[in-house]
Amino acid sequence: MSEEDRKFLEIVDLKKGFGSGDTRQEVLRGIDFSVAKGEFCVLLGPSGSGKSTLLNIIGGIDGADSGYISINGDRLSNMDEKKLTWYRRRHLGYVFQMYHLIGNLNVEENIETGAYLSGSPLDMEELLCTLGLYEHRHKLPNQLSGGQQQRVSIGRAIVKNPDILLCDEPTGALDYSTSKEILKLIEDVNRKYGNTVIMVTHNEAIRNMADHVVKLRDGRIRHNDRNEHKISAAELEW
Repeated sequence: MSEEDRKFLEIVDLKKGFGSGDTRQEVLRGIDFSVAKGEFCVLLGPSGSGKSTLLNIIGGIDGADSGYISINGDRLSNMDEKKLTWYRRRHLGYVFQMYHLIGNLNVEENIETGAYLSGSPLDMEELLCTLGLYEHRHKLPNQLSGGQQQRVSIGRAIVKNPDILLCDEPTGALDYSTSKEILKLIEDVNRKYGNTVIMVTHNEAIRNMADHVVKLRDGRIRHNDRNEHKISAAELEW
């Protein structure tokens, strides 16, 4: 792997706070790490550790007070709003805890809303099969289970073949069995399509399936480790 690929995503001395004066809260206190192209990276930490704020800055949803993020050599802070919007549409995919599906569109149509943002979308039929949704492709969201709805939201994010897939607690609203199915799906997507995955979670067990684990507490990195003995999502227990 080249040096460029090893530092595909670079986060340098990133700081972010909210409020002012006596009420100001420092959320990120100088974050430094890099993520290699194609890695599965977990941002781990309790509520209030800064991990979701960090994910939002990586995704260009929020801005940092200082420091910078570079993706494939492009600094997000150097982009104007038009270029940043284009970059988010073309290069980033988002999966949230809540599914945010369009109720009057079926499975295939919901996923296609992501395809329209790409100049080179993935093959829809192949993706539906990978997601385990082919036989459900004509169903509306209210005809699906929670796990199936999350699969649709992953499909919508991945169909445009983004460089980076950002996942914010994607199993937070799901039961144990369904959570493991979704984690396996994200694992399969990472392996099959080679997208870099950044996942926020408070679930310690999920670190065991990641290539790279960044543990945060109180806005600082406490551990930044490569996982030499990763296991599959199917083997996870908690």
